[in-house]
Amino acid sequence: MLEFSGLLHLIVVVFVTISVIGSRATTLAKTLWILGVFFFPIIGFILWLLLGPRRLR
Repeated sequence: MLEFSGLLHLIVVVFVTISVIGSRATTLAKTLWILGVFFFPIIGFILWLLLGPRRLR
């Protein structure tokens, strides 16, 4: 179970990092989103889905 949660955490952080980097947010906002998701993976990911920056289109 511990290995699965670690893998899930890694997948979430990588997914959010790639998405945030491609967004129009400021550098500070990008950094805060990435750190928030890294330290609070479940809550941070949900908040990012609801409130996070959008991708460039």
